[in-house]
Amino acid sequence: MTALRETTEVADPVPGAAAPHLPQQPDLVQLLTPEGERVEHPDYALDVTDDELRGLYRDLVLVRRWDVEATALQRQGELGLWASLLGQEAAQVGAGRALRDGDMAFPTYREHGVAWTRGVDPLHVMSLFRGVDNGGWDPAARGFNLYTIVIGAQCLHATGYAMGVQRDGTEDAVLAFLGDGATSQGEVNEAMVFAASFSAPVVFFCQNNQYAISVPLERQSRVPLYQRAAGFGFPGVRVDGNDVLAVLAVTRQALQAAREGQGPTFIEAFTYRMGAHTTSDDPTRYRLASELEEWKLRDPIARLKAHISRGGIADAAFFESVEADADELAARIRSGTVDMPDPAPSSMFEHVYAEKTAPLAAQQAGFEAYRASFEGEK
Repeated sequence: MTALRETTEVADPVPGAAAPHLPQQPDLVQLLTPEGERVEHPDYALDVTDDELRGLYRDLVLVRRWDVEATALQRQGELGLWASLLGQEAAQVGAGRALRDGDMAFPTYREHGVAWTRGVDPLHVMSLFRGVDNGGWDPAARGFNLYTIVIGAQCLHATGYAMGVQRDGTEDAVLAFLGDGATSQGEVNEAMVFAASFSAPVVFFCQNNQYAISVPLERQSRVPLYQRAAGFGFPGVRVDGNDVLAVLAVTRQALQAAREGQGPTFIEAFTYRMGAHTTSDDPTRYRLASELEEWKLRDPIARLKAHISRGGIADAAFFESVEADADELAARIRSGTVDMPDPAPSSMFEHVYAEKTAPLAAQQAGFEAYRASFEGEK
């Protein structure tokens, strides 16, 4: 699927030529160190209960298990494609949990963790990648728009929606997701121009996972991505995308600023794509194994587990219960995906418009007549 490119230019992979991606970065908001130690930040305070910490850990584990199961199903021929989020769970769960009822999120094609936090049934996402439908959830009911395959287009959708929210006079906010490669797309820059000009209540959440398919970040931008926001006239912030607490605090504050009429914010969640871009990609062609091993030391799940274990917030029984929940979820995803019935071929005409038009009805009639002409043939 060429539409899944996160950039308009893909470098020729050169063995051993991948640039190092050192996690040590300036101006990185962090509330939880890679070793699981809680630290404070002068600008981003976060009060979180033990129950909330346990809930965040459960989110991270179950979202990863869903992702692992989906990758396995694709390898077994049950999905046409899968875009893995492996390593990006904290960025997605933290951002998703910062949303309120009434807010709207606009995803790309990888925000399975955000979908989870918005109450979307994982099978409704799986059906999209199986080719059964275009996404089985109600965006308005879940506050989570349908997946967008065209790179960057969702930022325009989000900005337009935010301008509508603004004119409706509500206190809702909008969260637009994008990847680092998408910052090179015209749609993203156009969306930020409109958002800044109208002080739209939208937050642009960039998951900088270091690669736009095979193009490293160094080939995308000469400056840190969050600094680009200044050129559009609104604030930008870089957060440790593997720290679920920091992501939650930063995103919550940015959404609140949007609700209060302060306009947009650009968040760069500095993280790492531990897996392939999609199941059609081979990351070993353009990055070093040592780089992956370095980032594994900053695994978002291990980080939070260390924190709640050492602090006596969770015991062995809790972790065992989460693993049992993950096993149950994986089994439901597997059976539910494999048992999905194929849609009727003519059903593709049913959801084009809210009301079927005469030309569309004529096209459907012609299609059904054509199919009927083959009945009885071997």
